[in-house]
Amino acid sequence: MEVLGFAGVPTVLFLEPPDEAALARFADCRAVGIAGIARSQTPAWMDANLPGIFDTLARIGAPVTHYKVCSTFDSAPQVGSIGRAIELGVPRLGGAWHPLLVAAPALGRYQAFGNLFAVAGGAVHRLDRHPTMSRHPVTPMDEADLRRHLARQIAAPMGLVDLVALQGGRADAALAACLDAGERIVSLDAIDEATIAEAGRLIWDHRGERLFAIGSQGVEYALVAHWRRIGLLAPEAEPASAPPVKRIAVVSASCAPVTAAQIAQARRDGFTTFAVDAAAAADPALWARELDRAERDGLAALREGRSVVLHTAEGPDDPAIIRTRAAIAAAGEP
Repeated sequence: MEVLGFAGVPTVLFLEPPDEAALARFADCRAVGIAGIARSQTPAWMDANLPGIFDTLARIGAPVTHYKVCSTFDSAPQVGSIGRAIELGVPRLGGAWHPLLVAAPALGRYQAFGNLFAVAGGAVHRLDRHPTMSRHPVTPMDEADLRRHLARQIAAPMGLVDLVALQGGRADAALAACLDAGERIVSLDAIDEATIAEAGRLIWDHRGERLFAIGSQGVEYALVAHWRRIGLLAPEAEPASAPPVKRIAVVSASCAPVTAAQIAQARRDGFTTFAVDAAAAADPALWARELDRAERDGLAALREGRSVVLHTAEGPDDPAIIRTRAAIAAAGEP
C-alpha cells in the first residue's frame, strides 16, 4: 500500500473487512487493502478467518488481488502458512495463474533462479544463510528456493520464470510453458529495475479477467514500474514528508539484530528505552497490567520532553525471548 500511495495511486487501508458504506466513503480510491495478522497464525485460524476476507476482496472486483507476504518469505506449515492462504484464496479470487513475486530490489531483496537473497550488514546473503532470517525465532529459513520452501505448505505444481527469460525477451514463452505443464503458481525472478518492471509487465499483460497474486511489496513495485513505462502512471512523484517534531514514541516488537542496533543508537541519541515483558502476554491479566505499566512509563517520559522506545527484545540473543517462549509453552499455547 505504501508503494502505491507514494506512486500517486489513491489508496486506503482498512483494519477490518469494509462494508459497502465504508467502501462508499473511499469511492475515489483505486487500491484497497485489508490489514491482517495471518503471518503469525495457524492454518486453523486461517480457515476460520481468511475466507470472509477473501470474499470481501472478491466482491470489490479488482483486476489484481495481492496476498501480501514478507519480503523474506517468513512462513512455515504450522504458522503463517502461505500455502494455506493460497489454497483458501484461489477458489474465491480465481485467475488462470498465480504469480509469486517476493523480490523487491528497492528493499535489498533479490531473486535469482528461484532463490531469494536479502541484504544484511551491507552484504547480500542467500536467505538460508542470512544472519537474521536463518535464526528467526518463529520461522527460521533453512531453504532459499522459494518453490521448495512453499512445497512444504501446499501440494501444487510450481513453475519459474527466471532471469534468463526475463532479460532475454522470453518471459511470455516461459510463462506459457509453465501453464502448459500445469504449473499455476509461478515464481518470478527479479534483481534490478529492469527485471522488476518486466515482471510487472508479465503480471499485467496476463492478468486475464482477474488475478490472484502472492508476494511482497515487490508486486506493487513491479506493477508501478510497468504502469509508468506505458503511461498509466505519471513519472515518479515527490513523496509527502512529515515535519520535524520535538519528540516521538517508538514501539518495537522485533528480534532482529538490525533492530537491536537501532535501539542502541536511539539510546545514544538520548531516547529513553523501556523493556516490555512479552512473556506476560501468555496471561491476559498479567499482560493488561504490563501494558498499563508500559503506557504509564512511556507517557511520563514524553511529558518530560523525552523521546521513547518501548521494546520487547534487543536482538535474537536477548534472554527475554527465552522467557517468552517458556511462558507460551507453560500456558499451552502453540
